[in-house]
Amino acid sequence: MIPPLTGVPIRLSLRNVRTRAVRVPLTFTLGTSAAIIRAVPMLMVDLETEEGTTGRTYLFCYTPSGARAIAGHIQEAVDLVRGKPTTSLDLALLLQRRFSLLGVTGTVRMALSAIDMAFWDALAQSFGQPLACLLGGSLKPLSAYDSRGLGLMAPAELADEAERLLAKGLKALKLRLGHPSLAEDLSALDAVRRRVGSAVSIVVDYNQTLTTAEALRRGHALDEHDILWLEEPIAHEDYRNYARLARELRTPVQIGENFNGPTSMSQALEAVACDCVMPDVARIGGVTGWMQAAAIARAADVEISSHLMPEISAQLLCATPGAHFLEYVDWADALLEEPLQILDGMAIPSNRPGAGLSWDEKRLAVLEML
Repeated sequence: MIPPLTGVPIRLSLRNVRTRAVRVPLTFTLGTSAAIIRAVPMLMVDLETEEGTTGRTYLFCYTPSGARAIAGHIQEAVDLVRGKPTTSLDLALLLQRRFSLLGVTGTVRMALSAIDMAFWDALAQSFGQPLACLLGGSLKPLSAYDSRGLGLMAPAELADEAERLLAKGLKALKLRLGHPSLAEDLSALDAVRRRVGSAVSIVVDYNQTLTTAEALRRGHALDEHDILWLEEPIAHEDYRNYARLARELRTPVQIGENFNGPTSMSQALEAVACDCVMPDVARIGGVTGWMQAAAIARAADVEISSHLMPEISAQLLCATPGAHFLEYVDWADALLEEPLQILDGMAIPSNRPGAGLSWDEKRLAVLEML
């Protein structure tokens, strides 16, 4: 139960911010249709408040230059509001207005989302509550799929890697597709399915590599296979053609990791562009944006999953009606004293106040700083 508001600040004043960017080597090399990824840039954010709590978050920044740009935007944004008592919504609206001429998208959106996420972490700590509970939810084990590997590789390699991934205990895997031919895609899927069996769910992700015509051709072929969803086969913003895919394919169409704020989700659902959604907390607008998006998805009766940053996303899914799957990666294990736990095939959200993030300085000391 959330404690009474008496004596607990619902407004916080930002005093200072510290950012650190590191390169984290991956346990599994990840080959997609866009790139081969062996290490990822991560940005850690410590947001100090005048009330004495420090909110923390981290972001996956895609590129080292992205991490540097986001860090610069964060510092500038905090300078604008330093020392002014504010709520999360007022802070979000103010900063969006201040950055509107530059454009609240890309690295700007991610920077403002990071501030929002750290603000909510600090607020939940002030209440002594896990973030999920402060948002009106309750902690519970979550269905999750392992997204750490299964890139564009030969079928035999995929089968072996799928078996190694299953050692974590999750009951669902993500397979990246987008090979030069449909036959190669089906060979990859068949190799993984034969190795993991029918009890393990498989989702497939094309990382926006196909034309609409090719997405229809391959999608119809995939309809004959048992997959949980087909993710981003074409350009993420092409809602008109996504609506065609969702209408003509039997396999559920999944989009959302590139939604820029809740408005993008609203537009996609209004266009009937997908069967399910998976917003990224850093692109949807942080905790504030996520809760707005969750309400939009609920009103449309659409299931909602998360994209990356599983420690924070787990808290949000616990407060989200219609929560579907958590995307699990272990990238932040290199940063955290208490990484997200997997137990009995489920993801277990932290029960510590806030999002449960604290940095492991010994682990950080051996990482490459950016």
